[in-house]
Amino acid sequence: MGGEIYQAQILRNFFETITGTDRNLTRIYMCVITTAKLRMEPPETLSHLVDQMRKSKQKKELSVDIIDYMCQAAIDIDMHSVMTAFGVQDVAQMSEDIIGVSLDSL
Repeated sequence: MGGEIYQAQILRNFFETITGTDRNLTRIYMCVITTAKLRMEPPETLSHLVDQMRKSKQKKELSVDIIDYMCQAAIDIDMHSVMTAFGVQDVAQMSEDIIGVSLDSL
């Protein structure tokens, strides 16, 4: 589970980078490659991603294949790990805590 939380944090960094004011291609490249390595992608996929990053640098425009890959990686992650990476508390756990406090105070 720790690996998925780390992967979710990398994905968060990727999306913050591409939507923010500092669209550093080196940072984007590192996020993409790290995600691919964490997902243990085959060498062909890694090679394709590197090729797409090179083309993105030449065209000064992020490849749709890169965005598609990172979106698919985000979809594949367990939702609990994503919530942890983004600092969101589990709503079910919060409701149980509130119910426990309410019943205890009676």
